[in-house]
Amino acid sequence: MNDLYAVTPLSKPPVCTVQVPGSKSITNRALILAALAQPAIKGPSYSQLENALRSEDTEVMVESLQRLGIAVHTDWESDRITVPCAPVSQWKPHADFFCGNSGTTIRFLTAMLSLGNGSYRLDGVERMRQRPIGDLLEALRALHVNISTELRPDCPPLQLNAAGLHGGVVSIRSDISSQFLSALLMASCYAHKETIIHVPGALVSQPYVQLTIQMMKQWGVDVEEMHDPDLSYRIKLQRYTARTYAIEPDASSASYFWAAAAITGGRVTVPGLADSMQGDAAFRHVLKRMGCTLPDQNTVQGTPLTGIDIDMNAISDTVMTLAVVALFAQGTTTIRNVAHIRHKETDRLAALASELRKTGAIVDEHPDGLTIHPRPLHGAVFDTYNDHRMAMSLALIGLRIPGVQVRNPGCTAKTYPRYWQDLENLRQ
Repeated sequence: MNDLYAVTPLSKPPVCTVQVPGSKSITNRALILAALAQPAIKGPSYSQLENALRSEDTEVMVESLQRLGIAVHTDWESDRITVPCAPVSQWKPHADFFCGNSGTTIRFLTAMLSLGNGSYRLDGVERMRQRPIGDLLEALRALHVNISTELRPDCPPLQLNAAGLHGGVVSIRSDISSQFLSALLMASCYAHKETIIHVPGALVSQPYVQLTIQMMKQWGVDVEEMHDPDLSYRIKLQRYTARTYAIEPDASSASYFWAAAAITGGRVTVPGLADSMQGDAAFRHVLKRMGCTLPDQNTVQGTPLTGIDIDMNAISDTVMTLAVVALFAQGTTTIRNVAHIRHKETDRLAALASELRKTGAIVDEHPDGLTIHPRPLHGAVFDTYNDHRMAMSLALIGLRIPGVQVRNPGCTAKTYPRYWQDLENLRQ
């Protein structure tokens, strides 16, 4: 794509249906579960993932599994991935993995590789080398995994000398990312003995952990949740079973089109999310608090908006979307309890504050959130910090305000390669 993408305001409110691609979060979890799965009795010796997402994040996960010796086959024409059952004993004993800037890939893969027997190195782009993974590493070391870092004590690159996951009792902090806990949960049923995971303190983005547990159950593994008094999880020795698995549409991607309805007074439907497992599907209810109506569980009807004060910890991937919607509301909007998004693809709080101010809005940056004071808006050239969610959110401003341009639009390929095409389809 060109270095700049100009967004032209809509001539009328959209009334349309948008088919967003499959969920990145579900696709990458399903790839891990499928790679660890065993054949069902009298069943096929492979798993098949339907409606899988093709994006940078999922492609680096697929490539990583292939580097491990698992013959994953992709049929992107039909959005299908086939993953053969591959016992841990058949994994390659040595491999290097490049994980790009995919947090799910490097975190889930690190825990999974601890089950093997071999020497593995994991690295990523420069930003990945700044994203903490120390809480997961400490937990794995407590379970007798030999793992070290090369540059900083809590960030990639990682060197893992695997000899199986011991199991037992372990604590893991999850106040920076819930992906550390999800990674350990998915691997623990293949440990040498039963594992109990304590989670002291705060757990951010809890719906993603529930998504992990629900998917593990769908693949045949039960997790017992306890409170004693800290939140804890008991995972007995079990095995995933190969299966055909349909992946939901991506709720985070849906948020942009529900937001488009909110800020333009349109009506947009994103099918397939009425009974979603994904926490971000709740974003439609955030828009309802601001004044929108929900004709059904897949549709948002835009109406005049009112600012709100809201804790967005549970659905923090939609903070950027909400911040843009807040520009068009009457009254201020305060977003709270999302300090952890400073450790994402960029420091999302600082980046949002900087970019939204370009429109004429007044934005107060707090340690854990933002307060947005709407003002008369004007166009701007937005920087995206190579962050897909910054690009997709900021582009929405151009649906109402002329003169909006987005730098590095190609960064949306991380999770939504056809985003710009779907955004333009709102005109139809």
